[in-house]
Amino acid sequence: MADAVKARWFEMPETERGVIISSRVRLARNLNDYPFSLKINEAQSARLLQEVTGAVARSGAAFAYIDLSAAQDARALLERHIISSRMLESKAPRAVLAQPDESLSIMLNEEDHIRVQAIAAGSDIDAAWRAADSTDDMLEAELDYAFNSEFGYLTSCPTNTGTGLRASFMIHLPALEKTGGLKAVLTAIAKFGMTIRGTYGEGSEVMGSVYQVSNQLTLGKSEAEIIAGLKSVTDEIIRKENLLAQRMLAENRLELEDRAHRAYGILTNCKKVNTAEAMEMLSVLRFARVHGFLDMPAFRLNTYNIMMNIQPGNLQKIFNRDLNEAERDLFRAEYLRNVLQ
Repeated sequence: MADAVKARWFEMPETERGVIISSRVRLARNLNDYPFSLKINEAQSARLLQEVTGAVARSGAAFAYIDLSAAQDARALLERHIISSRMLESKAPRAVLAQPDESLSIMLNEEDHIRVQAIAAGSDIDAAWRAADSTDDMLEAELDYAFNSEFGYLTSCPTNTGTGLRASFMIHLPALEKTGGLKAVLTAIAKFGMTIRGTYGEGSEVMGSVYQVSNQLTLGKSEAEIIAGLKSVTDEIIRKENLLAQRMLAENRLELEDRAHRAYGILTNCKKVNTAEAMEMLSVLRFARVHGFLDMPAFRLNTYNIMMNIQPGNLQKIFNRDLNEAERDLFRAEYLRNVLQ
């Protein structure tokens, strides 16, 4: 356990109990007294950081302040879904406030001035919503939000205007991916205002058959309606994934068992392995665990936690040293050998 009091969300057993790995709710907010992100200057950005962090400090909430202009492990923060790729690449004054278990964070000077984000292990999106909503209420009591009585909360991107809420599930879809069923799912969910993105959100690639399904629009819908719609769509995706998985097991159980054992054999003996290869093999192990067709200690490990730790930034954080690509492949193999054996 990384934290002496409470495990981080991606270390929790709920991430391994089904198709859904985690639930996330994000709220986009801006302040009235500052230009939006396309117009704000460096001095204003710095002043905004001070104003918001002051409001959080007055609330007494326990958040660690991370200055992203100086953070050495910013890449690891992206890989753990604490910050976005936009924040990683930006040169403007920016920061994130994060609680010790990393389930609740506040991004400052992202696409919007404030982005409150709550993550819950597994499918408990209602818990994520409650955490994000209470944090938003705390901030709104101290800050002057940009709000319009007709349109709702005003945001840099029109698709976020209204509630400013993006709700999402991180889901593992190896059966749909391998059988070519994802294209039909994408077409179907778009009709309900939902979309599927890569492992790290918009514009990111897919690794280890891990996807994010989320709402696209917020205007004209309440928070409850958005979350209910996401649950309904995701339930149907899960139904299709599990149906295909059971069919694959019925038709090719021995092949799937062999594939899982081979993946385990490679990961526990390899001398070097890149991220994509390792993610694919860990996906095979997670599939075996979720569907219960193999029972050995290695298959009872938290595979998503391992997936998180083998990413480049987190790998460097674990070994506490800068690594080039070739070195990362060596240290990744060492980490996997140790943790899986």
